[in-house]
This record gives sequence, structure tokens and C-alpha cells, in this order.
Amino acid sequence: MIKFIDGMGKDIKWIKSNINRPTTIEVQEQKNAVVDILNNVQQFGDDAILEYTYKFDGVKFDGSNYFEVSENEIKAAFKKVDKSFTDVLKKSRDNILKFHIMQKQNSWMSFKNGITLGQKIEPLEKVGVYVPGGRAAYPSSVLMNVIPAKVAGVDEIIMVTPPQRDGSINSNTLVAASISGVDRIFRIGGAQAIGALAFGTNTIPQVDKIVGPGNIYVALAKKEVYGYVDIDMIAGPSEILIVADDTANPEFIAADLMSQAEHDPMACAILITTSKQLGEAVMDNLNKQIINLSLKDTIKASLANYGAIITVDSINKAIDITNLIAPEHLELAVKNPFDWLGYIKNAGAIFLGQYTPEPLGDYMAGPNHVLPTGGTAKFFSPLGVENFIKKSSVISYTDKALCNIYKEVACFARAEGLTAHANSMQVRFEKNE
Repeated sequence: MIKFIDGMGKDIKWIKSNINRPTTIEVQEQKNAVVDILNNVQQFGDDAILEYTYKFDGVKFDGSNYFEVSENEIKAAFKKVDKSFTDVLKKSRDNILKFHIMQKQNSWMSFKNGITLGQKIEPLEKVGVYVPGGRAAYPSSVLMNVIPAKVAGVDEIIMVTPPQRDGSINSNTLVAASISGVDRIFRIGGAQAIGALAFGTNTIPQVDKIVGPGNIYVALAKKEVYGYVDIDMIAGPSEILIVADDTANPEFIAADLMSQAEHDPMACAILITTSKQLGEAVMDNLNKQIINLSLKDTIKASLANYGAIITVDSINKAIDITNLIAPEHLELAVKNPFDWLGYIKNAGAIFLGQYTPEPLGDYMAGPNHVLPTGGTAKFFSPLGVENFIKKSSVISYTDKALCNIYKEVACFARAEGLTAHANSMQVRFEKNE
């Protein structure tokens, strides 16, 4: 079910070359379809959305006035959702809110010798949040994408999500949207929803940034509209890497590997351990635990294609491989995990100790679960408040302060062949000299 790699005494590049990791390959046919959809939405607006909603979601609306979810529908959703789950959503919201408040940035100014320098922080005005619908409803994604935007001070948050066959929206999704502070909700999905947010229609507002996960059509659409609007990232299949020594519990590790494998047949779940005995015990536990899991077929496909148990000589080597892979989720199931934290350079989220399983981060801990995948943790960060702000530099010089430096600026400009730049400095002072 899962590949066993003996990396004892092997070079880390050899080990990495034996790991089968999914790649996000653009299929030209899908890209062409997305471009056609976006062009039609840009040209025909709501009419194109109505057509694609019927074609892809099987829902025929009588007009674009049916796109937006009403307050009465949201109130009805609260009645359908168990209060116990609503309370869980609110507790998760509060934890996410507390964490992201710590990320807030403030404008600042410095004043010295007639020179004022600073940075002005402004939130984005409008943000669009895409939330998957249909078979999969993820209220946790609503919270994770909306709350940082609210903390940043975004004026208006527009959510889009595909309708179910009867035209309704999943009640859990609506409750999550309401308690996290979404301003408007539209029942549209797919590449056409991305186009609507990017270009705007008579019914759906144009936004400044689009965030949120989706299928390959949504991902490609986000990539195509980048430049018209900003986007968060192009996310790939979920992944987890666990570094473990002989103190780790194989039952816990098997459970955590499968918690990510159940997301997608292309999800990647890897264990790197210094103990062959632990690796074998994890394999036994995978076979035992999978029997009772609802998505066992997805898990089996994921582990067979992209799973691996790797034995190595030392934790140091395990961490070297980890930094090379740059996983989305990293669990350190080792003795004294905090001792190794400083050696981790590349990981989206780091879970320390055997009682900090990855699903804790998905739902309740507070840090964002929108994380870089496919090795992009080498240069990307988790979604956060900083993704929903923009910064302006502030500069002010008095005449005396500028007089002290204008010749150097003019010299610099002339060295680049930009005489008008130099003149802009000289015209202020040379007539008076």
C-alpha cells in the first residue's frame, strides 16, 4: 500500500529522487477551456454566468437576481445546523481571530533633520473568496480565508460558491460565512466565478484580490486573471511529512499520514524515520486503521502513488531532506521537538510533538491552514493578514534637507543617463547659488 525506501547510508539527493511527488501539470485542453470561459464572462457578464451554471452545475436560474444568497436563507441555515457544530465553528473562529490579530501591521513615521520617512498601511477595498461546493463543503476554508481579511480591515468580502443541484448552498458553509463576517454571498462556481470576480458583472462586484481553493479549472482561472486582480497562490494537492525517531507512537503516525491522504488521490504522505522498526509498525497500523475509514479508496490511491516510509541514519539527515522537500505540513514526532525547530528552514506549518496532529491546524489551533504546497514553502508563506493589505511609502524633505543631498541625487541620475531626473533636483537650487 505504501512504498518503503531504505535510505540508510544513502545520499539525500538519491532519497529525494526516489520520492514520487505530484506535480501541477497544466493540461492545454483545460487551459483552453478556462480561457474561453473567462473571455465569455468578460464579454457577456451575467448571461455567461447563467449559461455556465446550467451547463456545469445543472442549475437553471431564471435570472441573475437569483445569484445572491438572501438573509432569509442564511437565517434558515442556522436552523438546519446543529447548535453544537455552530458552537465549534465559533470557537474555531475565535482562535483564528486571536492568532491573526497578532499579525496586524501599523503605519509608521520617522522624523530626523528635516526628513520624514514612513510607511502607510491600507487594507484592500474588496476581496473575493472562492469556496468549493458540490460534493465537498469546507466551512473551515471559509473561516481561514475570511478572518485574516476582516482583521486587515478589508471593506467588503464577496464569497462565491457553487450551488447544489437544487440551487441551494450547503448550510454549514453559510453559517461559517455569516459568523466570519462575509458581506455578500453568490451561488456561482468554477472558472466562471473567478472571471466574475476579476472582471465584474452587472450583478457581481469586481474585487481587488481572489483567494480560496478550488479544482484545476479554478486554479487555472486564478492564474489567468492574475494581473487584473491579485491572487493568493496556486495550491496543489495536500501533503504531510512526518519526521520521527524511536520514541514516536506508530499508531499516531499512521493516523496522521492518512488524515492527509484522504484529501485527494494525489495527496502526498511521507514518513522519514531513524527507526526501521517504527516504519514497519506504522505500515501495520495503516493496514489496520484504514478498514474503518470512509474514504479508504482515496487513501489507498494516495499512499500507493505518493506515499513513502523512508529510513535514514539520523534526525539531522531527515531534516536535511525535509528542507529539500519543503512540505506543506511538517510534524516533528521526536524526543524534544523544540530542540530541532531552529533547523527547519522550509515548511508551511510545523507541528511539534506527538499530541499536535495536523488536523488540529486545519480546524482549531488558530494559524492559517492555507499553506504553500509542492515545495513552494521555500519562498511562500501561509495566508495571513499581510496578504490583505497594501503599503505606501511616505517621503517628505524640507528645503534644507534636500539642499544637503541634491547634488548626489543629480550625480546618480546623470550616471544613469537620466538628465531630466538630474534637472528636477538642480532646478530647485542652482539659480539661487
